[in-house]
Amino acid sequence: MGEAGLDTGVAGLSAVRAQVPSANELRAAADCVELPRHLRLWCHSARRAEDERHFDMTREEQQLREAIIAKCRWMNASGLNQGTSGNISVRYEDRMLITPSATPYEAMKPEMIASMPLEGEYGSWDGPLPPSTEWRFHLDIVRGRPDVGSVVHTHSTYATVLAIARKPIPACHYMMAAFGGNDVRCAGYALYGTAELSELALAALEGRNGCLLANHGMIAVGANLDKAMWLAVELETIARQYYLSLALGSAHILNDREIAEAAKGFSTYGLQASRPKPAKMRAAAKAVAGRQIEKKRSKTR
Repeated sequence: MGEAGLDTGVAGLSAVRAQVPSANELRAAADCVELPRHLRLWCHSARRAEDERHFDMTREEQQLREAIIAKCRWMNASGLNQGTSGNISVRYEDRMLITPSATPYEAMKPEMIASMPLEGEYGSWDGPLPPSTEWRFHLDIVRGRPDVGSVVHTHSTYATVLAIARKPIPACHYMMAAFGGNDVRCAGYALYGTAELSELALAALEGRNGCLLANHGMIAVGANLDKAMWLAVELETIARQYYLSLALGSAHILNDREIAEAAKGFSTYGLQASRPKPAKMRAAAKAVAGRQIEKKRSKTR
């Protein structure tokens, strides 16, 4: 092939790569007799690689990715979130699956979900699209909390209103017990997507399953996706109830004993998370302990 032919071939390959991103389109292009033979062969090869990539994804992972998308669409339809401002992550084996950045939920597909390793290079990811700009606090929470299997972040209206006022939510309702204590804290403000915001969120979530983010929104965490979303709904509900009670002029707050009594009943109340597998829990706890030891060592150097 001469230089002109080579240039044409390279240009043709570039055009095919740009215009044929999916397995279905690759299949159609490979069967197109109008394309030169070498381009059809390339499409056949690329299609096989794409098919193998999807085959490598386990059924469990595929279902998790589909569930993430379904929850994203549901939280927008229910009013719990707006646009693409919210994001969801789920622990899967030694990785974290997280919604991609600035992608409309209606257009999102399972293969678009980004995958990030829990160990190894911090912040690295696999997938066709980069992870949500809030990947730091998602990853840091999942890495630091072996009990957390999913993180839900939304800009729900009433939780965000209280976050703008920088008001933590006290024990105004017995459902506060679902969040692990007698209040839901409000983390200080930091720019979205930053390490500082992640640190503030982790501190506010200490011993808790939810928190507010000042002038931003809220976070809910759970053992799995269903439990995290359930808690996100509960947090927005309590925020609304507290806000409206303040509009009346006052709110009677439950004491620690009353919240502790409510917490005792929660072992058989509400959406129950499946118990984590002991091996996975031990591995996650070991990883957290290792990071804490390394952090202490770095401070003494």
